[in-house]
Amino acid sequence: YIWIHGTEPEPLMRSKTRIVKNGKEPEIWGFDGSSTNQAPGSNSDCVLQPVFTCPDPLRGGDNILVLCEVQLTDFTPHPTNTRAAARTVAEKYADMTPMFGIEQEYTFFQNGRPLGW
Repeated sequence: YIWIHGTEPEPLMRSKTRIVKNGKEPEIWGFDGSSTNQAPGSNSDCVLQPVFTCPDPLRGGDNILVLCEVQLTDFTPHPTNTRAAARTVAEKYADMTPMFGIEQEYTFFQNGRPLGW
């Protein structure tokens, strides 16, 4: 289970491991939000809602990664859950094609120098 924790000082990724029986879908799971700056210690329950799974490239086999949204105990989006707002916009404009893309650049190194130099 992987999620983005509270935003102080900046959002970081968190994870917990859970054994899920073969053939079963990952279920909703809770965590202590006080340790991630997502809840006060007096009322620290938060909910992990699975939204996407994919094969785990590191562990291999039947292992999966479970990406989650953080929710409050009433199953409304947690204030740090920006994915919920993005999903609402994506659903509203689902019939349109986005006019932007994501670009990644890589540099290959050999012997401590860029390849080819």
